[in-house]
Amino acid sequence: MSIEIGVVGPHDLVDDVATTCEEQPGVTVRRFDYDHESQAPAIVEAHAGQVEAWLFTGVVPYTLARDANVLNRPAIFVDYTGATLLQAAVRLLRDGHDVTRVSIDTLTSTDVNTTFGEAGLPVEHVRTLPYRSGLASKDVAHFHRRQRRAGAEVAVTCISSVYETLRHEMPVIRLAPSYHSVRTALRQLLLHASSQAQEDAQIALGLAHLSDGDGGLLREVAVLGGTLARFAHNIHLIVTTRGPLHDATAGFTTLPMLRRLADRHDTVHIGFGLGRSAAEAENLARRALSRARRVGSAAAVLSLRGDTDIVLESTAPALPTPDVNLAVIAQRVGLSVPTLLRLREVRHAAGTEPLTTREVADQLNVQQRTARRMLHRLELAGLAERLGNLSSGSSGRPLTLYRLTL
Repeated sequence: MSIEIGVVGPHDLVDDVATTCEEQPGVTVRRFDYDHESQAPAIVEAHAGQVEAWLFTGVVPYTLARDANVLNRPAIFVDYTGATLLQAAVRLLRDGHDVTRVSIDTLTSTDVNTTFGEAGLPVEHVRTLPYRSGLASKDVAHFHRRQRRAGAEVAVTCISSVYETLRHEMPVIRLAPSYHSVRTALRQLLLHASSQAQEDAQIALGLAHLSDGDGGLLREVAVLGGTLARFAHNIHLIVTTRGPLHDATAGFTTLPMLRRLADRHDTVHIGFGLGRSAAEAENLARRALSRARRVGSAAAVLSLRGDTDIVLESTAPALPTPDVNLAVIAQRVGLSVPTLLRLREVRHAAGTEPLTTREVADQLNVQQRTARRMLHRLELAGLAERLGNLSSGSSGRPLTLYRLTL
């Protein structure tokens, strides 16, 4: 596999990470360094068309770019737990520091306790500040100052700006990704990019019903890089692939061409289907078109495998409800407003901690397969983030970890 990736991080880390990546055959690297982590989203946005995937030197620039909605390519960050954290502990011990009395930012207490526990290090006096969206570097610096006054001997930080702030005030060490951690992240990124490339080539079929001819439709289909053919009376077949459709709909969230077509036609209904074969994609497109007709006079719906329908766009007026946003989301993802309200309560109760499909199922009193379907719909709508799998402790299916952003 030949791929060009962009490595994003502070000046002193980018080159080492990029050099490790270049050892992998078929990988070409572009280096993008910054003075402050807040510059990461702008860097990604400015160079989005120059690379096929992004590798961030840490979770902080990755999260900032993700929250700014500028990641339109496969992206992953180097994990600082495991080998990287143990490497720092060995360095502290070598320098004569007490590694059992430290303050650590960005990493979760679970990750730190697991890594220290495997090394036989006590954690009673280890204090952590997990990174979360909106956490500023000044807040992280204040955390280390407080822990220093409370007895912490050394501050361990993953953030370059925090290190620069504290290095003249107290003993501080900055985590740098280990060779093993970079290689692990690169393997994950290559798998993600390969999977994405296969998905982007997946056939996508659309059925468009316009009330009076096909005026304007051919031009809109050209934007999708697709072709247009007559399917039935006043119904036209759109043939494209998943990649162009994903980009034209801003990640399966909206379909701008619907409103332009609605200005020329009294009725516009568009249904897209994505399947493993042309026959499956056509059946899903028929289902999507049927649902679009029920939504309003002008609507577009995307249907996926697993009984998942997403309303991409509708010109129907907003529903009279005290929570208009939830009503719109409910229409898009095919879940009821009460279900979304309950999911929002679950999300608030969990705080920044991820949830397993089993926990969501238990909280909503539904079966796990129902919870998986709900979370998958929210993920496609950008309202949930899949973080990986957690062993269920048995021979059954592993539990998927999600972070709700609803």
